[in-house]
Amino acid sequence: MNEFYRPEIQEECGVFGAYAEGEEAARVAFFGIFALQHRGQESAGIAVTDGKQIYIHKEMGLVTQVFDEEILLPLRGHIAIGHTRYSTTGSSVLRNVQPMLGSGSAGDFAIAHNGDLINAAELRAELMDRGVEFVTTNDSEVLAKLIANSKARTIEEAIAEAMGVIHGAYSVLVLTEEKLIAFRDPNGIRPLSIGLLNGQKNHFVVASETCAIHTVGAHFVRDVEPGEIVVITERGLREIQAVPMGRRAMCIFEFIYFARPDSLIYDRSVHEARIRMGHELAREHPASGAHIIFPIPDTGTPAAIGFAQASRIPYGEGVIKNRYIHRTFIQPDQRMREMGVRMKLSPLKENLAGKRVVMVEDSIVRGTTTRGTVRMLKEAGATEVHVRISSPPYRYPCFFGIDTANQKELIASDHSVDQIRQHIGADSLGYLSLKGLVRAIGLHKENLCCACLDGRYPIEIPREARLSKLVFESREDNK
Repeated sequence: MNEFYRPEIQEECGVFGAYAEGEEAARVAFFGIFALQHRGQESAGIAVTDGKQIYIHKEMGLVTQVFDEEILLPLRGHIAIGHTRYSTTGSSVLRNVQPMLGSGSAGDFAIAHNGDLINAAELRAELMDRGVEFVTTNDSEVLAKLIANSKARTIEEAIAEAMGVIHGAYSVLVLTEEKLIAFRDPNGIRPLSIGLLNGQKNHFVVASETCAIHTVGAHFVRDVEPGEIVVITERGLREIQAVPMGRRAMCIFEFIYFARPDSLIYDRSVHEARIRMGHELAREHPASGAHIIFPIPDTGTPAAIGFAQASRIPYGEGVIKNRYIHRTFIQPDQRMREMGVRMKLSPLKENLAGKRVVMVEDSIVRGTTTRGTVRMLKEAGATEVHVRISSPPYRYPCFFGIDTANQKELIASDHSVDQIRQHIGADSLGYLSLKGLVRAIGLHKENLCCACLDGRYPIEIPREARLSKLVFESREDNK
């Protein structure tokens, strides 16, 4: 599979769950994962139970390609979980699509996971030595098999047992015939929030982001705490602190890039944080003499607004985004690959010709996309292109759910800022400092995972976690 356009950073996954007696939970889950489509566009799935049996439908494609009225109609029941996927461990094929089904001494269940388990290879090998068979090549099945092969009497005990041995980032939903369960890693690396649906005490939703909670008409209640299991049944909500809470380490790129601007993280507005990033960026790297400031939409937009406010340079549009570019199964020829940036962004020549412009973007990871964009702007007539990035240089790989595990691909890992400027063809290049970024977010740095920026990982990374995301794939797997 190939794509006409490959963004610099790939999203991770989105999870959504609903417990609503008397309602069609699968329909609620559909709109929930639709609101989380930005977190993964490779595949989608929903599992639902009517209290007697678990039903599931999942396929490759966007949410609206996988589900329609005919497919949703038989997915009846009052508990449902949904998933949108971008692959960070395991290739993008149907067998790796979630939710996944499992069965053990505690009964049948379905599971949906956002994050990466850094000791999945070790745990998978141990399970295989015990005779456990695997049908997928992703780390989420390792978690499912740990739960399924537990001797625990209840699903909650089996989950707590698994949480005691897995390491890494995980925000997870589990559905049984009677319960909706949510749990989160002890560092809280990926977000997971709870909402109250219809104002009824036992109607709950759980989502990767608060934007999905609001989309289905629910009201945000609180976040699932790091290391916590939340169990939702007909009796309401019950909490279990399954493993001790570690140092809070929310992924800083949730604020920079991943989360939708209308989401809240730790009661902070993502949109307002991004505007403040623009304020800080304008103070650190002014662009006096520029005619116009514009973003690379959409994640660069709030920072560009903030930059314009702080610098008093007019804000405008320099490029138009084609919002219908997603994953394609059509093989592009070399000419179309070279046109990749133009497939997604079109220059507004009347706003660029003869102008000194400031282009605001959220990050530069590999550098290829930004270089193509700068070239396109100059071909459209811009006399100078000044690039401003609302995050620090991305120097270190992520092992917690972002597809940047190969440090050799990261341009800032072995290039200076001026070398990157020359590579992308910009007239000037300014990155927001880490201090300015943290100040804009409004949290203590110790409560954030900034490892991709400063190399300080909140969890020790084992050697096997530094391998390719296809670590579980083999010649036999791909037959």
